[in-house]
Amino acid sequence: MKLLREILIPLIAVLAAFVVGGIVVWIIGDSPIQTYKLLIGSAFSWPDGIGYTLFNATPLIFTGLAVAVAFRCGLLNIGAEGQLYVAAFAAAWVGMKFGAPDPLNTFVKPFVQLPMIVLLPLCCIAAIVAGAIWGGIPGVLKARFGSHEVINTIMLNFIAVALLSYFTQYHYKIPGDPIMQTAPISPSAHLPTLGKFIHGFPERIPLNIAFILAVLACVLVYVFLWKTKWGYELRATGANPSAAEYGGVSIRKQIVLAMSISGGLAGMVGINEVLGYRHVYYDGFSANYGFVGIAVALLGRNHPVGVFLAAILFAILLRGGIFVDAFTGHVSKDIVDMLQGIVIVFVAAEAMFRGPLKKFGLMKKAKI
Repeated sequence: MKLLREILIPLIAVLAAFVVGGIVVWIIGDSPIQTYKLLIGSAFSWPDGIGYTLFNATPLIFTGLAVAVAFRCGLLNIGAEGQLYVAAFAAAWVGMKFGAPDPLNTFVKPFVQLPMIVLLPLCCIAAIVAGAIWGGIPGVLKARFGSHEVINTIMLNFIAVALLSYFTQYHYKIPGDPIMQTAPISPSAHLPTLGKFIHGFPERIPLNIAFILAVLACVLVYVFLWKTKWGYELRATGANPSAAEYGGVSIRKQIVLAMSISGGLAGMVGINEVLGYRHVYYDGFSANYGFVGIAVALLGRNHPVGVFLAAILFAILLRGGIFVDAFTGHVSKDIVDMLQGIVIVFVAAEAMFRGPLKKFGLMKKAKI
């Protein structure tokens, strides 16, 4: 029954959003049924629909988990965007400096040429550590000085993007390249696509091993939060800081730990984007992954399973929006942003659903 109650409100929020969205589509002059067929059906075609949907979901899983971990400690991490940028640049830098250079890279000279078995894990670690450090900074500031993490993480987003744009433009971009991106990383740092392992799945689809890492991250976050002492202390801090401190939990330590883990999870987006897809650090590569991660965590009830499902839903909308924009008369892909916004409004206003649910005995009076 508890699991049912946890699922009901997000599910109702999604259904209500689609109903409202359908009304808007009808008012505009298109068929809601045909629009939703394009929006949802295109995401389940094989292999492109499923492949690109899972690829789009990968960064949202990472950022959703990042926000969820911070939420569980009573913190709001608005800085996943900056953390994933720092992590992506770190992965690209290690990939350029510690491997055999790409044939197109005659500009950045490596320090040493490491084999793939060493270089690839090193790039992944660099991304996670860089994200954790960038996330840990507002954690330390809050734990030591009491400064609000929302303000600090927002400011660090601007610092990260501006600083990395400078390094890309003046130190790591190949002269004459009109695109704001670094030189290519070493081929030894490329994550293989799943097309190399799945029969009948084209290698041209960029879905790569990072998706497997995202699924593994969901499992590890669940184990950490609900099956370990450290996770219990982190959740206790978020539930009641005073009671947790009275029980011997170091609140400052949990704040720094939560923000560092959150930053490290956000940093894993860099693994997908740099090592598995672009093979360069591309300035402005994020499609607001850090901010959409907040919506993913909220819809997923800050639980790894919920985050995974919410990320898949948002990825379906992103994929389907392309076909809605192309094959409907009046509806544009902006319907995706509208549906995302309506979903979040309904999830945030969950009190409006509590009365009807209580009448059917599906929700207790206590807050779930």
